[in-house]
Amino acid sequence: MDITNRLNFWGKGQLAAYSGLDGETDFRNGIVLRTREEAAFDLVLPGRGVLTLAAGKKPERCFLASDCFEVDGVCGVLPDCHHLLVEGPVSVELADRTFLVERKGKRTLIGTAAYFRPELLDADLPGIFAARRAWFAALPDFGVTDPVRLGALAKAYSQLKGQINSACPEIPYAWTTPDRWPHRCMWLWDSVFHAIGLRHFRPEIARESLRAVLSQQRSDGMIPHMMSPDGASSITQPPVLAFGVAMVQEVAPDPEFLREAFPKLERHLEWIFANRDSDGNGLVEWFIEENPLCRSGESGMDNSPRFDSAVQLDAVDFNSYLSLECEILASFAVQLGLADRAAHWALRHETLNALMNRLLWCEKEGIYMDRDVKSGALTGVAASSGFLPLLCGAPGPEQVERLVENLNDPARFGTALRIPSISRDNPAAYSKDMWRGPVWININYLVGRGLERCGRREEALRLLRETVRAEEFFQHRYGTFFEFYDDRGECDPPQLLRKGKCAPEESPYHQVFFDYGWSASLYIDMVAQLSR
Repeated sequence: MDITNRLNFWGKGQLAAYSGLDGETDFRNGIVLRTREEAAFDLVLPGRGVLTLAAGKKPERCFLASDCFEVDGVCGVLPDCHHLLVEGPVSVELADRTFLVERKGKRTLIGTAAYFRPELLDADLPGIFAARRAWFAALPDFGVTDPVRLGALAKAYSQLKGQINSACPEIPYAWTTPDRWPHRCMWLWDSVFHAIGLRHFRPEIARESLRAVLSQQRSDGMIPHMMSPDGASSITQPPVLAFGVAMVQEVAPDPEFLREAFPKLERHLEWIFANRDSDGNGLVEWFIEENPLCRSGESGMDNSPRFDSAVQLDAVDFNSYLSLECEILASFAVQLGLADRAAHWALRHETLNALMNRLLWCEKEGIYMDRDVKSGALTGVAASSGFLPLLCGAPGPEQVERLVENLNDPARFGTALRIPSISRDNPAAYSKDMWRGPVWININYLVGRGLERCGRREEALRLLRETVRAEEFFQHRYGTFFEFYDDRGECDPPQLLRKGKCAPEESPYHQVFFDYGWSASLYIDMVAQLSR
């Protein structure tokens, strides 16, 4: 794609780091920078510091990618994972001795002290910068001509490139992270959504990123929700890995990859059935935590009102994902000539769909809801998760109609920006905090796929168009893709709450994340769909 006059927005919160597409990264010691409001970068990893390009003002003109920049005549590149080379007038303030700085003529080299290479002051900065810009030329633009969409697409590619880490001893494949700071580990379902975007321009890296997650599988079959060279968590996350494999296979079939992944995917699902069905009724339940700000990190919907009661629930989303995974495994088994496994997983899929329709469908509300395991009663909390059975084909025609009515009802889910994470008619539970109201791009994406599967293609396209336009609007305004968005259009993403407050001065975890992975990656795939 042509990036002339693209990537020319300077805004707070954009990340810069060396990409695993270009060489070896370093999880513990690699440099990561984050833009300030003015023309300056915060050095956020592995230590702290500030690189100022023009004190107290925003740039008049700039080019800003995830691994190089040119700002009012100051040019910079990350020649490797440990160094930043800049040419032009800059000032550097360091908070500790993690970094070293050396100057030569108009050039400044900032590097991680333990790996500092002063000879990089003489590196071919113009050549590296030109190569980084030239990387975009081979990327697909899907026939897009709208300048705003082309700008957002260029940013999405750049951002996704910056989220790729190289293989390392602990993770033997290239892997991705939601953002290089502060969410810098590898996450299960994020990796799948990243692969969906990567498949359009680097399918081999998309496969690597899924292999990376599968490589961290425990001996009992469980796959953790968060992994890094420093270890892994003790809970899992939405089972969508088979979906990710299928999406990559769709554009770049690789029989060996399928044969390699299949037994690992089977073992993961068997672990879920064995360890997340406490009452043995066939439906599974997320792990529930004591933390009121994150009752179910395993679900990915950390603080949703669904979990406020802190009890075990037959969870709509968990069973929808699991049913889809079973269906996909059945299709994989057919491709691999494993008739008995195909029958096994097809039956699992059909059984889960039947159980969801019998136990989780709320006829009064026209949506699927979670069910209290002990009381057997539906929770009464209508959430975006209630639309996910569309994804696995569970609802019949009348149920699909009721779900679409809910999506379009302004008193329920037909908000200024759909799909709110809880229904609008639940004001007591509403907040502009993560999963208590705001819109998440991955849920919109999955529900869109579910609508198309269930024969509501125009509804699916309408949802995708709305979602893409909202992402473009805020990318054009702020230069970035955000973690979540306001369903009511009352405030911009940076004003939303996260984990109870909007206080970035206290912690980066108390503000919506900027340069967020799946928001960019799924944007690429949605643009591709709409262009077709």
